[in-house]
Amino acid sequence: MKSRLVASAALSALVLLGATGCTFITPQSTKTEYAASDGVNISDADGPIDVRNALVIANEDGSVGNFIAGIVNPTDESATLTIALADSEPFIVTVPAGGTVSLGADEEPLRIVGLDTMPGATVEIHFQSGDSTGVKAEVPVLDGSLPYYADLVPSESVPSPTPTPTDTAAPAPAD
Repeated sequence: MKSRLVASAALSALVLLGATGCTFITPQSTKTEYAASDGVNISDADGPIDVRNALVIANEDGSVGNFIAGIVNPTDESATLTIALADSEPFIVTVPAGGTVSLGADEEPLRIVGLDTMPGATVEIHFQSGDSTGVKAEVPVLDGSLPYYADLVPSESVPSPTPTPTDTAAPAPAD
């Protein structure tokens, strides 16, 4: 009788170990950090500012895009972030101390003219803040096919300058 009890306990322990043993060697997926949205997160250990969910929404031919992101400044001083694409003028965004700037939500997105990157690809962007040399990141370029991005697609045309009025006064009558 005692041997049956020991065998039953051993069998139970073996079944329990077999059913749960794989969790001892499998990494926990909840400890893996990743961008939970369509954009990418950019952090620079040497700079004060973090960029969250960075992405570009482009028009159909990829010639113009809107840069969308949440820019976070966890410090107690105002800071600036320089955002630069190859062969273009950099954008400078100032973020208040302890604040967030939401490009594309609370603030207008940054319009990139001459993007030359089709939706579905990535574009390399350099982010620099504080005394840091900055970091480069591959930022995804998307289109407006998802309903929540439809309003963020840039217009095809660049606004044209307003024409100046010409002098249309009638000539004075001759005496």
